Amino acid sequence: MEKKIMLGNEAFARGAYEAGVKVVSSYPGTPSTEVTENAAKYDEIYVEWAPNEKVGVEVAVGASIGGVRSLSCMKHVGLNVAADPFFTAAYTGVTGGAVVLVADDNGCHSSQNEQDSRYYGKSAGVPVLEPSNAQECKDYLKLAYEISEKYDTVVLLRSNTRVSHSRGIVELGERTEKDRIPYEKNIQKYVAMPAMARKLHIAQEQRMDRIAKDTADITLGMKADAAAGEADSLPLNIIELNDTKIGIITSGICYQYVKEALPEVSILKMGMINPIPKAMIEAFAAKVDQLYVIEEGDPFFEEQIRAMGIKLAGGKDLFTIQGEYSANMIRKAFGRPVAEAAADANAPGAGEDPSPAEAAGRPPLLCAGCPHRGLFHVLSKLKTTVLGDIGCYTLGALPPTSAMDACLCMGGSITMAHGFEKAVGSSKNTVAVLGDSTFFHSGITGLVNMNYNAAKGTVIILDNRITGMTGHQDNPNTGRNAKGEPAPAIDIATLCRACGVEHVTEIDPFDVKGLEKLIKEETERDALSVIITKRPCALIVKQPDIPYEVTDKCKNCKMCMKIGCPAIEERDGKPYIVPESCVGCDLCARVCPFDAIEMTQTRKEDK
Repeated sequence: MEKKIMLGNEAFARGAYEAGVKVVSSYPGTPSTEVTENAAKYDEIYVEWAPNEKVGVEVAVGASIGGVRSLSCMKHVGLNVAADPFFTAAYTGVTGGAVVLVADDNGCHSSQNEQDSRYYGKSAGVPVLEPSNAQECKDYLKLAYEISEKYDTVVLLRSNTRVSHSRGIVELGERTEKDRIPYEKNIQKYVAMPAMARKLHIAQEQRMDRIAKDTADITLGMKADAAAGEADSLPLNIIELNDTKIGIITSGICYQYVKEALPEVSILKMGMINPIPKAMIEAFAAKVDQLYVIEEGDPFFEEQIRAMGIKLAGGKDLFTIQGEYSANMIRKAFGRPVAEAAADANAPGAGEDPSPAEAAGRPPLLCAGCPHRGLFHVLSKLKTTVLGDIGCYTLGALPPTSAMDACLCMGGSITMAHGFEKAVGSSKNTVAVLGDSTFFHSGITGLVNMNYNAAKGTVIILDNRITGMTGHQDNPNTGRNAKGEPAPAIDIATLCRACGVEHVTEIDPFDVKGLEKLIKEETERDALSVIITKRPCALIVKQPDIPYEVTDKCKNCKMCMKIGCPAIEERDGKPYIVPESCVGCDLCARVCPFDAIEMTQTRKEDK
């Protein structure tokens, strides 16, 4: 069989392909984005970017009812958005296999919280699988469809940043085409109104009881010889008996950390993490002298195991709920020497990961040439109250602009601005700021709400022609679909007017004088208004090379440094434009009050 080094997310996509998945509908969100991007490379799979995660899950459920295997991918906070259809689909079950893939972000690498998605699976009453490496990413996704169809249930497949973004060797298989299951009308199963829902709830509980009893027998079919068609069975939950003085229950990426840190101990590695294998846990506990639970995030396993009456020698009392774990953290907790590279570090606190040296701080910045920089420069200058949103532009909250007052969740900017106006009694000098993709995700309903309730306020939609923060995915505004094919593009200004907004204006955010005048006018207006700043992301348009420099006219007022461009730094006490970093956007020249920033002589001659 062919083997290939794959990213975990790439392996998930390969698993979808091999499992015969026909429909994928997702919303991009780090660390899950690459699953859908890679699935789009397979011609056999229909793949789309949905406006939000709720839509994605609903499309996947619809495809399942239609009789094919479907997948919806998202990051952990996206599951909050998709919770409504997810919980009810746990009642109705499936026709074709349906899987929801969620990637958690322990350590908040690119997220606003560290929520633990395992609780969604437990609360909704669906089986949850958790792989620990790239091979398992592919294999577990394939098994998820077998479980989904065998037990008539949606399956939650949980990943996290390290599993999704680590690479490993993956053995490739062939695609298994699944015939579409003919649709049969069944309102008792699929119409979740109260009379049916009560029966469906009973069926859902019975389903989970069956899965719990079958946990020890649920195995993953691994083709050992494709030509002969023979298969070996690999159990999802595995006991590795070594030294029985210490036994550790773990799953996912923590299994890899434990294997590295404590190779001699006995391990119960759980691949199915809901329902937990209670009989196997009891048997394992009986074989070891001291039992520990090692899991990132909340004490999901620990609380259930303690509730079973099993004594634990340690769990969250040795570790932390926050952030990521590491092999060194585990070594330290068990009194083992840490890795050599970290041995000379200052003694860290309990649960901390030693590091050889404190790295210099490097705050995240908007890219050189970012179209959002002009807007935040103006908002900072006007001392505007800004209710913000999730996207690249959230960085506008940081110095030097510091031009954002609050950020809650996707689409929350518009609704928070509405509530803020109702609280303070005025919308003067207050704006909501969100991106084009975020507007389609969950901003439209907030704008409808403002118009319907006769709100006064200004909404600024930052249209950079792409979904920038997650790596340049298309959205309903870009004119291309998930496979890069031409698609209808929704005009944001027209849509805003259709929502009832009369005052809609489009402007280039680098027209700082015009933008300042416009924001002053609209925030004073006694009505609802929308400003759309239109300029493409600097990373998707070609800019001229090294076009600007600080000349002798400079009075050292440092106004150019207030825009926070990473291409501008201070040298010998004066602003200096780093040629290798400048993309020629000319915003610095626009804000300079002394016309001291000009195109380089080389560039002038080219023109």
